[in-house]
Amino acid sequence: MSVTWNPWHGCKKISAGCKNCYVYRIDGRHGKDSSVVKKTQNFNLPIKRKRNKSFTIPANEEVYTCFSSDFFLDDADEWRNDVWKMIRLRNDCHFIFITKRIDRFNISLPDDWGDGYDNVTIGTTIENQDRADYRLPIFEALPIKHKMIICEPLLEKIDMMKYLENWVELVLVGGESGNEARVCNYDWVLDIQQQCKQKNIPFHFKQTGAKFLKDGHLYKISRKFQFQQAKKAGIDIYKR
Repeated sequence: MSVTWNPWHGCKKISAGCKNCYVYRIDGRHGKDSSVVKKTQNFNLPIKRKRNKSFTIPANEEVYTCFSSDFFLDDADEWRNDVWKMIRLRNDCHFIFITKRIDRFNISLPDDWGDGYDNVTIGTTIENQDRADYRLPIFEALPIKHKMIICEPLLEKIDMMKYLENWVELVLVGGESGNEARVCNYDWVLDIQQQCKQKNIPFHFKQTGAKFLKDGHLYKISRKFQFQQAKKAGIDIYKR
């Protein structure tokens, strides 16, 4: 089972992958400014309890954290310590978050972090070769027990062979959604899949994106079919 927990909402765009951010797109429909970062009403969700005193989030849940912002956003520095405390307290759940700011990892890091918490998985986003070459060396060197690489939105062919070693638990690839989406080329997806295959790293093709180039033909795929079509490709590589 899984649940989403957004302790704060809003973000600042910092790289090419942010251009058509889905958070900005959704907020824009409601007249909200996504660059304004605020704590949410669910800030304390992991430690909230029901009337019977049990936790609202039961044990053994996967908690997808900060998916409407970035966990290491500087606007959230003053709140992050409290979030780490909740994550440590709820060591019966597994917390997963994705960041474009892995270079800020050590800011507000808990004193007892050591080589990482068992119940935390961190994913670093790399949308192009430039960000792969910047973020992955930093990511590899950090004390995190569970690491995954997120190539989403995939904007170009990426060579990550020199980074794909046993420290990577999963590589996830996906195209960009939305009316303004940039093209995702299936050849780029297959190239990353082959890199993972050579290095024996699990691989997941999550979604095609809205504009998907395959065999020289550009397909425009509605949101409801993007995950389905990626699954139909049948190119996932499962756990070692």
